[in-house]
Amino acid sequence: MPRQAPRTPGERYAALVELLTEESAATFSPVSEAPGKTFGTSSLKIDKKIFAMLVKDRLVVKLPRNRVDELIVAKVGRRFDPGHGRLMKEWLSVQPAAEPSWVELAREAMRFVGSKNDAAPHEAHVRRDRNAGKQRRERS
Repeated sequence: MPRQAPRTPGERYAALVELLTEESAATFSPVSEAPGKTFGTSSLKIDKKIFAMLVKDRLVVKLPRNRVDELIVAKVGRRFDPGHGRLMKEWLSVQPAAEPSWVELAREAMRFVGSKNDAAPHEAHVRRDRNAGKQRRERS
C-alpha cells in the first residue's frame, strides 16, 4: 500500500526531515532545551549550521540573498522575520503551497550552507595572511 502524502505542515516537515537525514549528512535538532530559545528550534543542520526549520507552520530556508530576492518576486515566499521586526536577508519563509517543492528548496539551502562551511577555512587563511602582512609593514 503506497504511503499517504503528508497533509499538514508538520507532517510535511517530518517527511522532509526523514528524507534528508536518510539521504545526506543533514542532522535534525529537535525542540531546544534552552529556555527562551526559539530560533533554530526543530531545525535541519549541515555541519552544525542551520539550513531549514519549521516556524509557524512555514518552511524557512537559508539561501543566498539574491536567490531569496528571486523567490520573493516569484511569490514563493517572503523574508523571514524571527519576531523582532528585522527581516533576515538570507532566510526565506516559504508559502505553504509554493513551487518549487519543500524538498527542492531544502536541498538548495543545504548545498548553500554546506558550501559556506567549505569556504570558511580558506577565508580564515586569507584573512590571517593579510593580517600578517599588515603587521610586518607596521613594524617596518
